[in-house]
Amino acid sequence: MIAVVAMASAGPAAARDGMVALTFDDLPALTILPDQAYVDDLNANLLAKLKRHHFPATGFVNESKISDLTPDHQIENLRHWLDAGMSLGNHTYSHGSPNTLGADGYIADIAHGEQVTRPMLKARGQKLRWFRHPYLETGFPAAVRNRIDAWLGTHGYRIAPVTIDAEDWEFAEPYDDAIARRDVAKQEQIRKAYLDYTAIRIRWSQASARVLFGRDIAHVMLLHCTRLNADTLDELAGLLRQAHLRPVTLDRAMRDPAYRTRDTYAEKDGITWLERWALTMHKTLPEAGDEDPPAQIQAEYDRVDNDRVSHPDQ
Repeated sequence: MIAVVAMASAGPAAARDGMVALTFDDLPALTILPDQAYVDDLNANLLAKLKRHHFPATGFVNESKISDLTPDHQIENLRHWLDAGMSLGNHTYSHGSPNTLGADGYIADIAHGEQVTRPMLKARGQKLRWFRHPYLETGFPAAVRNRIDAWLGTHGYRIAPVTIDAEDWEFAEPYDDAIARRDVAKQEQIRKAYLDYTAIRIRWSQASARVLFGRDIAHVMLLHCTRLNADTLDELAGLLRQAHLRPVTLDRAMRDPAYRTRDTYAEKDGITWLERWALTMHKTLPEAGDEDPPAQIQAEYDRVDNDRVSHPDQ
């Protein structure tokens, strides 16, 4: 996230209900545990809770993950999302970055990432319409971003932005590790830290939107298909209620005029659309809540998956 230099007034919290679209990246699952039964279970649990709360959601698929475990089971997990009434989008094949692949390589990775998902949707009379950039990296310099955007547009894609990002991936892998080690106390500690941090990030996003637009907007929340989110979905539902945010489809959230705001950001770092708009509009976002996950969580993530050197913008 970008640094800010001054505190900005966010105005009073809204009493009326707002809207949020829930989006889950890295389907069939993000996990450090190579266990098909584990992946099957977390998908079933997550979908059951989404359905129980009547929450629509969009899952973004990395098709390279299909071959990581048992392909038939992985594809079946994608079908379960559609069976549950959720939608699917493209998250590239390999979860690569335009910063390393370049425009042509990145476009090829997007196209490669629709070989299973597009026919699956077509068989149900649906189209593959949504695209989510890995790492929220949209292309640098502007010529690269523009080339990628042009290709997406001509191939029927619409970009899924992000306005709420609680860095859930950074909590999720230590949580997997705690489950593998049967460390129940650590699991509880990570769940609490994650939910506390998520509440902070939701408040920051709502305050930032009011700074930019003078009102509440329909938000888009970035989550990942993880055991942590499956285990905490009920608590997340409570946080959304407290924030007066009602889950809606991605299509519904994107009707908000905020998503027609000019965005000139074309740098290497992946940041939220609130930060992109703030840079374009030359506005300063609130300091309160603009913080990284707890240092202990970062250290535990680095212990189980030390990949920041290869990709510091994870």
